[in-house]
Amino acid sequence: MNLWLRLLWLWIAGRSRPSVGVLGPCRTPFRVSLFDLDIFRHMNNGRYFTIMDLARVDLMRRSGTLATLNRAGFYPVVTVASMFFRRSLNWRERFEIVTEVVAWDEKSLLLSQRFMRAGEEVATAVVRARFLRRSGGSVPTAELFALMNDDFAQPSTPEWVAAWVSVFNADIPGAPRP
Repeated sequence: MNLWLRLLWLWIAGRSRPSVGVLGPCRTPFRVSLFDLDIFRHMNNGRYFTIMDLARVDLMRRSGTLATLNRAGFYPVVTVASMFFRRSLNWRERFEIVTEVVAWDEKSLLLSQRFMRAGEEVATAVVRARFLRRSGGSVPTAELFALMNDDFAQPSTPEWVAAWVSVFNADIPGAPRP
């Protein structure tokens, strides 16, 4: 229930926040709730990933792409995600997630999601996401961008993201393919 309330809050509060570009960055504010804590009294590692979902929805809604994607029958799925933790987030602390698209290929978008507390980066995630059709099949990135009526220039991929991609594109026997 906690996350449904947060989603509702994002929907309502997001109307007063400025719109953002399709690629971001999008700053989404949060506060650590009692339900986010683990037995060690800091935010549970799994909760970071769940809250990142809300920040990605906020990016799509504030950029105006959510309605367009829904009309087209497209929806996002995460295929790979990694998190780098630097500091803990504790009860009632305010933080924001800065979400932005940092690269893409013919099938997927790569997003950076940084957890910021008072200007300090406490965790960073990189996420590979694809879009699927409700009728079945995946949506090529070119079709996704065409739907948004824009010809986006590919940003230069940060070196750390390129290294992350190379790990998940390596031919590792028995490894799942993103």
